Formats: sequence, structure tokens, C-alpha cells
Amino acid sequence: MEESLKQEQQHKAGFVNIVGNPNVGKSTLMNRLVGERMSIITPKAQTTRHRITGIVNDPAYQIVFSDTPGVLKPRYKMQEAMLTFSEGALTDADILLYVTDVIEDPEKNADFLAKVAKEKVPVLLVINKIDLLSGDGNLMKIVSDWQNRLPAAEIFPISAAENFNVDNLMKRIVELLPPSPPYFGKDALTDKPARFFVTEIIREKILENYEKEVPYSTEVIVEKFEEKDSSIHIMAVIYVERDSQKGILIGRQGSMLKKVGSAARKDIEKFFDKRVFLELFVKVEPNWRNRENKLKSFGYIQ
Repeated sequence: MEESLKQEQQHKAGFVNIVGNPNVGKSTLMNRLVGERMSIITPKAQTTRHRITGIVNDPAYQIVFSDTPGVLKPRYKMQEAMLTFSEGALTDADILLYVTDVIEDPEKNADFLAKVAKEKVPVLLVINKIDLLSGDGNLMKIVSDWQNRLPAAEIFPISAAENFNVDNLMKRIVELLPPSPPYFGKDALTDKPARFFVTEIIREKILENYEKEVPYSTEVIVEKFEEKDSSIHIMAVIYVERDSQKGILIGRQGSMLKKVGSAARKDIEKFFDKRVFLELFVKVEPNWRNRENKLKSFGYIQ
């Protein structure tokens, strides 16, 4: 009993929130740190729309990572809701990871950066994509520029794609964790329901297969998720804003929708390690990104 109490007192746990501008590699980093594919990764910006939680468990600690949407100036009510997810991550973190890269302008979204600079919790500034640099001199200048902007932050140059220096970042996170019992069961991988990851996988395939405005005008809702011992039957609806977008999504004789469905089904089967029967439907919901009632039903607004 005494030994158990001692172990509990030594246990560490905390919330580590990942924030930054779009397309700097937050989702790639999250997946590296968690060791599982939790977040969408595509070359397109603004792929993450919700806060996505990934949990890392060890006998001595539990880390609750949270990937957030990229910070941007909102043009729709949906993007306003996405910004609240990112700003909310500043208020409930034990450790904050601010992710940038070697390409982006440090002046981008200076207002949000000013809020990060006022944080009382430890801030780890992650400079991603250093594999794109040709020499050390360039990196030293970038590090110096960021030290001036966030003087209290510890700086970690990394390449999430190449898995370079991510281990050292993880080691520092563990060192900074506060003493605490675990917040979730020790076998938990996320606090999101299975349906959420189905919608994310389908959205990823839409982002990969369509151009321009179409991927950003879509929302995926799982209306049926029947799980059996060896298989799952899923029925999902892809919402778009205009009839023309519906036509593009479906494609000639349904060819594009079949392509998306086939690619999504393979990844869903990999994710759940079960056979999957996936049915996709497309519906038009005009201007849903600016309609509060729809944003509530789609989970953007509480």
C-alpha cells in the first residue's frame, strides 16, 4: 500500500498543446510524438479543424497531446470556431509547443504570438523542417530571430518528417511534466470517439483528390457505425455547399466518389484492424460554414 502510494506520488501527467500557423507541420509532429496516426497530414493548409487528442502512456507518466487548427484570420463562422480551439489551447496547457518552420514569416499572426509570449507555463518553440535548410548559418539566424520574439521559450530545431531531434523534444516534455496521477485510463489512446477518426480519414481523402474550394466546403458526418467482431459497417454523408460541388465530388458516373471511398475504406480498415463496409452519400447544405445551427450540429460550437 505504501509502495503504491509512493509510485502514485512520483507519477507525472500533463496536457501538452500544439499551436501555430497553418502548414508548419503540427499534425506530422503530433503523430511522431504519439507514435500513432491521429491527425490528417496533407500538403494543403488548414487540414485540422478540431482539437485532436493523442495520449502517450508510460508507467511513470501520461502525456495528453492536443493538436489544434492552424491560427488564421477567420473568413467564416467555421474558422472563428477553429480559432477558439487554438486560443483555448493557451488556457489549459501544462506545456505549450509553439510550432513554426524555416520558411514562414515570424510576423505572421503577431497577435497570437503576443499571447504565447505572455504564457506562464513552459513554452517550447519548435522550428520544424530544418531538413530544407542548406547550411547551419541560416538556422542560427532563424533561431536568433525567434529568441528575440519569445525570449522565455526553449528552442528545438527539428524535422518532424525526417524524425530528427524529435526524441530530444519528447525527453524535455517528460522532464517538464508536473507530478499528477493520470487523467485517462492507462490504455487510452485518445478521448475522441471512433466515428471522429472515420470522418477525418474520409476528409483526408477528399483533400488529396480535389482542388480549390471543394475540400474546404465539405464536412463529413458518420450516420451509421455498426461494429461486429470482425467487421464494421459505416454509412457517412459528405456535405457540400453547392450543387456544382456535389457534381465534382461524385464525378462522372460516380467515379470520383468511388475512388475516395476505396482509399478511405483501406485506411479505416488499417486503423481499426477490421474489415470495413463503407457507404458514402453526398448532400447539399447551402452556406453551412456560416450557419450557427449547422456548426453546432457538426461539433464546431458547443
